Amino acid sequence: MKLSDVTTIKTHFKDADFWLIRRGSMHKVGQPVREYNPEHIGIKIERNDLLLPDYLYYWFMHIHSTKVWEQLANGTLKLVNIKVSDVRSIRMSPK
Repeated sequence: MKLSDVTTIKTHFKDADFWLIRRGSMHKVGQPVREYNPEHIGIKIERNDLLLPDYLYYWFMHIHSTKVWEQLANGTLKLVNIKVSDVRSIRMSPK
């Protein structure tokens, strides 16, 4: 199951449950935050019977701490970014 199967993921998403920093330094990109910014990638869970917003927020904190986004980040200067498609393609289960 992909993350996009149970969530809505997009930028300029004021009603999201939380957001990921889309653009910034290599250490900031992909960090989950609870403060809206139109540039951030918003994530809203559509299937609360399968996944809770707080659980997914902390799961993304783990993903960020293991530096997964550093491998996916684009850019050659100190300013890098991740794409919405990178977030949508994350697999939540091995299948």
